Amino acid sequence: MAAWSKGMYCFNVRSSYKLAILIDTAKGTSTTDNPDSNEAAFPVFGLPRSQWWMHHNSKVGSILFTLRHRALPQCDDYPPERGDFLELPAGGSFTVELAMNKAFTSLSYNGQYTTEWGDGQHHPEGYSSTNTGGASLNSAGCLSSPNFHTKSEGNAAGSVFAISYQSDITKVTPENLVVFTVKHHTPWKRLATYQVPTALPACPTDGCHCVWGWIPDHCGEPNMYIHPYKCTVVGATSTVPLAKAQPPKWCDGDQKRCITGAKQMIFWAQKDGNNVELQGDQADGQTKSPGYNMKMGFHNGAQNDIFMESDDKDRLLRHKVYARLSRSTQKHVHM
Repeated sequence: MAAWSKGMYCFNVRSSYKLAILIDTAKGTSTTDNPDSNEAAFPVFGLPRSQWWMHHNSKVGSILFTLRHRALPQCDDYPPERGDFLELPAGGSFTVELAMNKAFTSLSYNGQYTTEWGDGQHHPEGYSSTNTGGASLNSAGCLSSPNFHTKSEGNAAGSVFAISYQSDITKVTPENLVVFTVKHHTPWKRLATYQVPTALPACPTDGCHCVWGWIPDHCGEPNMYIHPYKCTVVGATSTVPLAKAQPPKWCDGDQKRCITGAKQMIFWAQKDGNNVELQGDQADGQTKSPGYNMKMGFHNGAQNDIFMESDDKDRLLRHKVYARLSRSTQKHVHM
């Protein structure tokens, strides 16, 4: 699954376990529309950080590299067209399309293959593993179409968007990439609307970077979904910067242990670069699986506690003044 939207990276890339097709042969934006693109919807699992970070590569790309010595595609090398942004209205909301393939969204084929669901199919009300309407289940007894790794809407693990005030994707780090909105019980239907904090400040002229994230609760491999976008904040009135993001912690059953304030996305089940390591079982008896829900301290909706406090702002101001004075002193010394 992917959150399809204007401003996303890898918008026109299609992959399979046997084939990877890039619209352009060189790094850069896609100049020809591929209405059947799907690479953005592939997960990352068991990869080194150099491969999974910003969806540089996926499980499919890793297999291609192993079998054919081709590490394709590399989504962070395929940004959106210049001027294309995912727009975030401060204090408002934005809607994306959660789907397995761009073909099943309004962004492709003039929307002729869209339904309420991200697989282009029709499913019954109350769709679940016990009310499939004829759809098949995977080997774990979970819904497989769309492939949202759950048995019902109530068990859907939740998804997020995070933002970094860096226009250069190579300067995005876990610490400056802050989760700003959470939507519990997603992915589910195709259209998903996320709330934006009122105090989210404006982006630089060249925009910010946003990342969509989702970690399923079992129902298959412990995959991680992470995908980048160029984004911009619309109608910003606040100038208060975001605080440094902290790794989230497992706090199911003891909310006092939850991390409050600015939080990082969940990075886990990779070869390296993880910020969450878990042992033991969760309440349903399965091994602990982190997700964007209250098990990891992510409350639903806009995250309004992600901004710097007064003391933090004072320290930041002093740091900037000190840095400016240091540069001025060095300049005079070398004159």
